[in-house]
Amino acid sequence: MLNILSITGPIYLSIGVGYVATRQGFFSKTDGQVLGRFVLNFGLPAMLFNALAQRQFSDILHPGYLVAYGVGSFLALSAGFAIWHWGRGKGRSESALVAMGFCSSNSGYVGYPILLQILGPAAGVGLALSMLIENLFIIPLSLAIADSGEATHDSWWHMVWASLKNMLKLPMIWAILAGFICSLLGVQLPEVVSKTVNLFAASCAAAALFVNGGSLVGMRFFGALSEVSWVAFGKLVLHPLCVGAMLWVVGPMEAGLQISAIVLAAMPMLGIYPLLAQRHGHQALCAAALLVTTVMSFFSISLMLWGMSQVPGWHI
Repeated sequence: MLNILSITGPIYLSIGVGYVATRQGFFSKTDGQVLGRFVLNFGLPAMLFNALAQRQFSDILHPGYLVAYGVGSFLALSAGFAIWHWGRGKGRSESALVAMGFCSSNSGYVGYPILLQILGPAAGVGLALSMLIENLFIIPLSLAIADSGEATHDSWWHMVWASLKNMLKLPMIWAILAGFICSLLGVQLPEVVSKTVNLFAASCAAAALFVNGGSLVGMRFFGALSEVSWVAFGKLVLHPLCVGAMLWVVGPMEAGLQISAIVLAAMPMLGIYPLLAQRHGHQALCAAALLVTTVMSFFSISLMLWGMSQVPGWHI
């Protein structure tokens, strides 16, 4: 178990440093947002590009992974929506946003630093594939359902397409596509360009964790604990269980990919979760869910990694 804590400990200590630094005024919330934009638009795309472009195409093309992670995430999304909409009688918009919290992981800011310690550079492959599912399927679908709860004229498909177009504006999506193309064609970047990309990629992990900690400053969860506990359970327990079940259904897969899928599914929800809910007026609930889930994830992920370390062939 001490070996597992040596993996999760530095991650959450780094998040804590970001929280304390922001809480004590060394960094403002605005500073954190600027740093977060750097990670999102430069550091993370560089890391994703490197993870894909530097490998053989046969090593990164894994349809089974996409099916397992995609269907598993959709099952968690469906369960979250059903629990909130039909089980608790909430509106469609709130239910869709809660459902997104069940299955949208903080893959880049928390998941990747953890995977990096377990798998090394190979961690980027599972991350890139998971991010394709999250950004081109789960998030657009969730936002479209949330919008449909308030819209009176736009078609459901039109809303999905509008959300998808917004996701396609993200640099990390284009970095993933560029990485796939370079891998497929065997393109090697000039050394000066490659070293520049490496510099930006190396800045990603620590900065992402620091930003994640700073984003928690000022969040409150008292008064919504019973509701938040449902979201935390869905994200930290149900989502990895659904993905794990789909890995079993899909069949044999490289151990590193199986570890990547389950670990990424077990992460707390993405850091911009409350911002995505803001236009629908549910940012307070989503911010509370983000805070509680991030704190609780230290214990759930540590326990999960310990359990995974007991699986023969899974070197954690």
